[in-house]
Amino acid sequence: MITSKELREKWLSFYESKGHVNIGAVSLIGDGSTGVMFNVAGMQPLMPYLLGQPHPAGKRLCNVQGCVRTVDIESVGDASHFTFFEMMGNWSLGDYFKKEKTAWTFELLTKVFGLKAEKICSTVFAGNESAPRDEETAGLLKQLGIKPEHIFYLDKSNNWWELEGTVGTPCGPDNEWFYPITDEECGREHCDINCECGRYVEIGNDVYMQYKKTADGYEPLENKNVDTGFGLDRMLAFLNGLTDGYKTDLFSGAIEYLEKASGKAYDAGGADRKAMRIIADHTRTAVMLIGDVNGIVPSNTGAGYILRRLMRRAIRYCKALGIQSTQMLNVAKIFIEEVYGEAYPLLPKKEEYILQEFAREIERFESTLEKGMKEFEKTIAGIQRKNEFMAKQDPAYVAEQSIGGKAAFKLYDTYGFPLELTVEMAAERGYAVDEAGFAEAFKEHQEKSHAVAEGQFKGGLADTGTATTRLHTATHLLNAALKAVLSPDVNQKGSNITPERLRFDFNFPRPMTEEEIRAVENLVNEKIAENIPVVFAEMAYDAAREQGIVGVFDSKYGDVVKTYSIGNFSREMCGGPHAASTGELGHFKIVKEQSSASGIRRIKAILE
Repeated sequence: MITSKELREKWLSFYESKGHVNIGAVSLIGDGSTGVMFNVAGMQPLMPYLLGQPHPAGKRLCNVQGCVRTVDIESVGDASHFTFFEMMGNWSLGDYFKKEKTAWTFELLTKVFGLKAEKICSTVFAGNESAPRDEETAGLLKQLGIKPEHIFYLDKSNNWWELEGTVGTPCGPDNEWFYPITDEECGREHCDINCECGRYVEIGNDVYMQYKKTADGYEPLENKNVDTGFGLDRMLAFLNGLTDGYKTDLFSGAIEYLEKASGKAYDAGGADRKAMRIIADHTRTAVMLIGDVNGIVPSNTGAGYILRRLMRRAIRYCKALGIQSTQMLNVAKIFIEEVYGEAYPLLPKKEEYILQEFAREIERFESTLEKGMKEFEKTIAGIQRKNEFMAKQDPAYVAEQSIGGKAAFKLYDTYGFPLELTVEMAAERGYAVDEAGFAEAFKEHQEKSHAVAEGQFKGGLADTGTATTRLHTATHLLNAALKAVLSPDVNQKGSNITPERLRFDFNFPRPMTEEEIRAVENLVNEKIAENIPVVFAEMAYDAAREQGIVGVFDSKYGDVVKTYSIGNFSREMCGGPHAASTGELGHFKIVKEQSSASGIRRIKAILE
């Protein structure tokens, strides 16, 4: 058996022996430059260097990069889908090319991992009107000892890599590597890599970026790149002869704990096994996202919403498995302390913080989950009663099989159920959800909230003419900007506003850099320039907490609270008064950043 730690070490040491520099992993959280929320491939953070920018570590690079993909989250629960996974990669930036790369991949597979050369299969680009058949790679593979009948020429959809619709970027053919999981053929005429029986598994690929995409087709690149990607999770299962990815040491500790906690057996299969897989996978991903160098926390927007959706889905499956949701914390500890602490040393350093965020989200959702489930069941029961009644009245009546948009919105607004969670639960019961109706209900709610806010402003609650009111609104923008730039666990610790300036205290362990001060200042002014309406709403305190609305001092709030929202950027409980929109604030400027107390910083700012 090979462990995940051994696999990482073997990959990195092999390519380091070939002159590569281990550049380590970068943040899982997208920085906005690639247009995606999370890093979804090992090469993604290296795109600037594949496009020609010199890399500070040189031309030969390798690493093991964490990735997050949630587009097929509903598939998690089977034997092979994960929302977090690692890609083992190596790159040549205008250095070596096909001859060296084919030889090294072959050496790695046969000498390091012990695969038999006579069983290895490979696919290469078949060619088309824009680029020729990749006979060069095929010839190199034959020289290495791969049987000619084990080399397959496939079309562009299988063996070509490029950024769709992007002119001027590198692209080219790729060479994929396959291996049989059994020597027994399935009985079909051609039981090879194209057979539907699944006998052959893809274990990795080498992309040869030798062309540049143009408006008319492709032209040869002066500097050719190599981009290699092998999935660690998939490779680990394959090398250990496993068809179930949750049987590797990456998950075995978590699964064993869930078996003991629930009294259920993973190998018994069925709904219990699915629940264990979902809890383990989503907990692992949540640990990685919260513990990332640019760690996020659950929220109702952006990446934070995806994280909340994962955590709440896991909490629901804890209920289905018959365990307490708080036992997710022990699963999280296994991933931090036993599985990933060595490869991702920031995780143990942030362990207490990660577990606090888990406990906080569990507490938020637990308080309404049971009530929400009862509301969901009432909704289903209502549809069933209606169908039964109408069927008696009219034998030709077509039964309703959809949960209405307003009912789905109530589950979201009152009980904190993400729409996707309602859709998934409904599908399990054979029902659809009126998602368009949900969107209409959501929009109607926003418009009503805005109307209430306008009425409050017109009634004199907010004196938009004073300097103090504008500065009060600016503190909300400042609070949100500090969370975005410094850390999501930054919180307001005090404030004081005069007609001339605002003073804002917040927790942070060190002085802010000039770059951080300017970044906060620029972000606030960006939101001012967007002229975002400031929306007032009253709601139950528990509902506000469920929606992730920020509160400063919990003890001062009653059962019903006033909330002010500035788009999706800032949502706070507050008594007011506030400007009607951010465009009224003028230009925000930080004039001083200093220490206020141990672990507390103070900002003084003005509106010009």
